[in-house]
Amino acid sequence: MFGLDDRIAALGTGESLLIVLAVAVLLGLRHATDPDHLTAVSTLLAGDGEEGTGARRAGRLGLVWGAGHATTLFLFGSPIVLFDSYLPEPVQSAAEVAVGVVIIALAIRLLGRWRRGALSPVHSHPHGPGGAPLRTRSPLQAYGIGLVHGIGGSAGVGLLLLAAIPDHVEGVLALAVFAGFTAVSMALASTSFGWVLQRGAIRRVYSAIAPAIGAASLAFGVWYALGAVRAVPYVF
Repeated sequence: MFGLDDRIAALGTGESLLIVLAVAVLLGLRHATDPDHLTAVSTLLAGDGEEGTGARRAGRLGLVWGAGHATTLFLFGSPIVLFDSYLPEPVQSAAEVAVGVVIIALAIRLLGRWRRGALSPVHSHPHGPGGAPLRTRSPLQAYGIGLVHGIGGSAGVGLLLLAAIPDHVEGVLALAVFAGFTAVSMALASTSFGWVLQRGAIRRVYSAIAPAIGAASLAFGVWYALGAVRAVPYVF
């Protein structure tokens, strides 16, 4: 984002394996700050079935989401590191569109839950029609969302690693470290967001700010998907 990854990756050019791995850790930890990741994770947690999602549960969901992201990141990044083999441009664009669609779906789900009153502070355990408990976001669902999200941007990640790591063995090892620390960074970001949602002042206005989060995420998702097909400018 804004050239930061290029500057971080350049730190490991031609250096020892330890430095290369340290750079991979930094890239992984920074990765969660990409706007699409922050939007997806915050909307995922804000739309979770349990109002005021706690930091511990939020961290678990973020870690599982990050694990899914890391899985596809490694699978699609390995051929780039080993064989300089990139996804075809149409496939890469489709993957980025899919990321936008995921963000849109999460935003619509959040707005739908808000409209039904499921995010009201008086409902710590929201229920659906007939008193049946509303289903919360499961770890498997979070993992699946992460899988889709990890496909988008994999070519860019490979370029950064190739530019910094000339040795293929070190490149694959660094890619694995990078992918693992993306999951860690997602967990940290999610834990922080969950902690914020648990604060008394935030919990009291949670149902009021939820539609703003949903609307902003929806707009971002639409813009991201359109940017993937170059229908609008994409600046990140």
